[in-house]
Amino acid sequence: MSYFVRLSFLLGILLSSEFLNAAIQTPYDTEPTPSIKRIVINGDSAIFISDSAKSQPGGLRKNITLSYRNNNIRIEVQPSDSINYQFFLEGFDKKWSSWTFVNFKEYTNIPAGKYLLKIRYINNPGNSGGEISLLSLRVLPLWYFSTPAILICIIVFSLIIWALYDILNLRFARNFYTLEQIINKRTEDLIIEKEKTEALLANVLPKNTANEIMEKGKATKIKYNFVTVLFSDIQGFTKIAEEMNPEVLIDELDKFFFYFDSVVEKFGIEKIKTIGDAYMCAGGIPEKNRTNPVEVILAALEMKAYMNKLKETSELEGMKYWDIRIGIHTGTVVAGVVGQKKLSYDIWGDTVNTASRMESSGEAGKINISGTTYEFVKEFFSCEFRGKMPVKYKGELEMYFVNGIIPELCDENGGPNRKFVIKMQMIKLQDIEEMIIKMFDDEASPNLYFHNSSMVKNICNQVELLSRAENLPDEEFINLKLASVFLLTGYISDYDKPMEASLRLVEEILPVYNFNQDNVDSTKNLIRNSFNDHWESPADNILNDARYDYLGRVDYMKLTEKLLRERTEYGKHTDNKSWIESQRKQISDHQFITPTARLLRSVSEDDQIEGLHMLIQ
Repeated sequence: MSYFVRLSFLLGILLSSEFLNAAIQTPYDTEPTPSIKRIVINGDSAIFISDSAKSQPGGLRKNITLSYRNNNIRIEVQPSDSINYQFFLEGFDKKWSSWTFVNFKEYTNIPAGKYLLKIRYINNPGNSGGEISLLSLRVLPLWYFSTPAILICIIVFSLIIWALYDILNLRFARNFYTLEQIINKRTEDLIIEKEKTEALLANVLPKNTANEIMEKGKATKIKYNFVTVLFSDIQGFTKIAEEMNPEVLIDELDKFFFYFDSVVEKFGIEKIKTIGDAYMCAGGIPEKNRTNPVEVILAALEMKAYMNKLKETSELEGMKYWDIRIGIHTGTVVAGVVGQKKLSYDIWGDTVNTASRMESSGEAGKINISGTTYEFVKEFFSCEFRGKMPVKYKGELEMYFVNGIIPELCDENGGPNRKFVIKMQMIKLQDIEEMIIKMFDDEASPNLYFHNSSMVKNICNQVELLSRAENLPDEEFINLKLASVFLLTGYISDYDKPMEASLRLVEEILPVYNFNQDNVDSTKNLIRNSFNDHWESPADNILNDARYDYLGRVDYMKLTEKLLRERTEYGKHTDNKSWIESQRKQISDHQFITPTARLLRSVSEDDQIEGLHMLIQ
């Protein structure tokens, strides 16, 4: 019995020892975990894992950094016996490798980046295993793919692009400047050639006719009812031509006609043509005017004086002298261009024939005019009546020799004095007024219901009436009448700044009609004072009364409605009530200055205001 007990006791001890050993044994003692043994780089260099690293669970070594050239690696793990492996390089592989007993894995041409090596393993005896991360790997990029290098490249590339752009821009600017210079030069050349062509054409044709031909290719024939034609002819030219050297003859003719050209240009007369020794010109074309008979005779007197001076010189030198006959007639002509290649501006009509007969019926060194012309110039020139003279195909016509300017209108040299000029300007006022009225009718906007040609005519008429009644001197009247004509012209081109536009037109037009700078300045001053309600002279008072004459007329209500409609369409009006109030205030504040204007007022101030109140109701 004791033997059996002792045997049981020994067996219990043995069993207890086995169970104890089994209970104490751990998985690390029976199932080894893989770890990195070494890392071979580019098949040459090797990195061995230290024992301390191996002793760690899984033997993980982090943050191994390789250069881009060392991107071929072989990773060996341990243990290698009785273990199957799967490898996965996160960031490089797309899937896990197949199960293998091989304890290493090779990777080639690993791109720059960060990677994590993971391993799965199975222990064959126990069919146990797991998954661990063994290595954190970083492959550096090439230096020129690094962030600083990329930034530097971007900066350098930007600088290159900027430099290229700047160079191209500079080259483009230079080319553009060169082309611009070439274009400007050619444009200037074209302008010069154009001006030469226009000047040449203007020497052959009147400016308006030349412009019409350039625009339309042809010019229309125009009838002029008031034209003065001058013919001049050298006395005995046929005999002179037979005795004189042709070259000398042409030179002499050229000298005469050159002077005649300057004279007719001075007086605004149109040269028509020369035929042999005959010189023909006409006043009143292509621009119509009422002063052309006087201007043509003034030109004839200068031609005559020039020939007389040459005659005196020739007599002193004992040379033959040339003398001319001049004939002048006023009437109706038709003007136009004939021909297609060699254009010729000419005039036709009975007036031309009569002027020619005046020249042939005259005497050497004298100016012979018809009775018709005499009626237009008798207040300016001293004329000698010749009676009725027989004219070929015309019968008998009254003729006069012009001896010169009448004494009271000439200066000490026999030329026009200030009174002569004023008398001429009084006539020109009608031409300017007619031209401005035509400008309003042809160019003014249809919605100028108030500031139109009718108002211009009314102001001009009132200026004439008040000036006569107030005994304004002629010199002051001329400037006043000009101011009344141009006062409203600015509304045609610039409704916002009518005064400035009117002043510009005065400067542009008056010199064309031979008004001097004093006339221009005085006219502008009157217009400026009228717009600013400033009165410093009797002329200012008359212009003010003429401008606001409508305030005292029976048709005031109609006119103020037109003014309201006009200002409304030009955006200068707010509401009817404020407009009526402003007009009421204007009537209350306005006082006619000249006694004549106060006398001519048709409707009283109170009646006009009452009419305005009726409009409000």
